[in-house]
Amino acid sequence: MNIPADFERQAATETVETRHHRGRRRNVAVAVIALAVVAAAGWKFLAADDAAVAAPAPPSVQIAHPLVREVTQWDDYVGRFAPSKMVEVRPRVSGAITRILFTDGQFVRAGQPLFVIDPRPYAAALAEARADVASASSDLALARSNYQRVAGLTGDEAVAATEIDQLRARVKAAEAALAAAQARTRQRSLDVEFATVRAPISGRVSDRRIDLGNLVSGDNGTSATLLTTINALDPIYFTFDASEALFLKTQRDKAEGESGAEVQVRLQDEADYRWKGHLDFVDNGLDPRSGTIRIRATLANPDGFLTPGMFGNMRLANGGTIKAMLVPDAAIQSDQTRKVVLVVGKGGKVESKPVDIGPLVGGLRVIRSGLAATDNVVISNFQAAVAGSSVKTTSGKIQPDRSPVTASGPIEPAAGQATLAN
Repeated sequence: MNIPADFERQAATETVETRHHRGRRRNVAVAVIALAVVAAAGWKFLAADDAAVAAPAPPSVQIAHPLVREVTQWDDYVGRFAPSKMVEVRPRVSGAITRILFTDGQFVRAGQPLFVIDPRPYAAALAEARADVASASSDLALARSNYQRVAGLTGDEAVAATEIDQLRARVKAAEAALAAAQARTRQRSLDVEFATVRAPISGRVSDRRIDLGNLVSGDNGTSATLLTTINALDPIYFTFDASEALFLKTQRDKAEGESGAEVQVRLQDEADYRWKGHLDFVDNGLDPRSGTIRIRATLANPDGFLTPGMFGNMRLANGGTIKAMLVPDAAIQSDQTRKVVLVVGKGGKVESKPVDIGPLVGGLRVIRSGLAATDNVVISNFQAAVAGSSVKTTSGKIQPDRSPVTASGPIEPAAGQATLAN
């Protein structure tokens, strides 16, 4: 049987095309299988990575129970030192300054000579007064002799009563003249004494306001020349303005017979309250504008280091010693308008507890309310501890910082303070 040539060529062409299509389909199938394998491997990798992200290891934090200690709470005030006594030294007689017997700024004792005013005019006046006393004494002696001579006469030797009265009057006049002369002598003696100006009190003297050779006036009152001033520094006063509440407490303590409350003062460049004293004076009225009252404390100052006019920060014991819970100040966090502390509860869950905070004590914050002594407070890694999350805990310990604080300048007073009780 003979097959036409055109049919053979057509069949050969279809066979080649069929083989070509089959090869393409095979290649496509292989590519699809490879993509499926790669996709499956990638999906497995991504699933494993998601599983790793979904279950990270919990963060580690330190926990500790609040430190319970006895503390003394203080109220803070700012005040100024003032001398316990202050005297303006003025002369009581007039004249020229001939000697100055002190060094500016030195400590002087009561009665110590400071200035000498030329005493010669007053010495001469004293000598004259003494001469007057001698003359008056002589006149009195003569008058008494004359009176005694006629007072005892009787009979024919008796003199008229009028003459006796005159002699008696002369005796009294002579006595008055003698008394006046003696008074002038005492006055002139005082003038000579006042020519040496002495310190009326013990304390630190200011600089001299007048130099040698100058004339000074001893007129009575403040018109007399100011020579210098003296401040008594031991004890020294510390005055400050306080609230009505402190005034009421002071009054009740006084009614109960208690002594003045203890105060502690530190200077502007000091970190510790090294100056001790007690309240000793409350003013007689409150300022109606500010509602405050002036109160004074007395402090010992034997070496005269404290100087009037200096500012100081004072703290006054408020309520005595109390038992308080303390946590690190860094553990206190702000949640909008309230303060919170993070604690770890059962199952390692972090909880947020609102607290009422007090002053700082050795780097620790007093917690007035909101915590229990058995709470596990987070004291480290605060950023990792979030309320509601789980954490891994390790035990820590809360300790007060007793290292001294270095002050580099004026220290502003805090709203309140506390110290660990001894």
